[in-house]
Amino acid sequence: MLQGLEMTPQQCRMARAGLGLGVRELAALANVSTNTIARLERGEALYPRTIEAIRGALEQAGVVFIEQNGGGPGVRLRSVTAQADQ
Repeated sequence: MLQGLEMTPQQCRMARAGLGLGVRELAALANVSTNTIARLERGEALYPRTIEAIRGALEQAGVVFIEQNGGGPGVRLRSVTAQADQ
């Protein structure tokens, strides 16, 4: 379930770290190249559908994206109980 297309390079790196995923693992989950993940994390422009694929893979793996709310955008992991309910 995509909450929106916005995802910062920092959110991508934080999400990968939280899940314990390397660039190769995330690229495989999102069906994109490792270079694409690296480009996103460097802040380079990508097609919206590519960002959607990466964000969707992270969300499917249990990441919840936190939008700008005064403290800046971030991520958190869904609880194990919430993941089991889906």
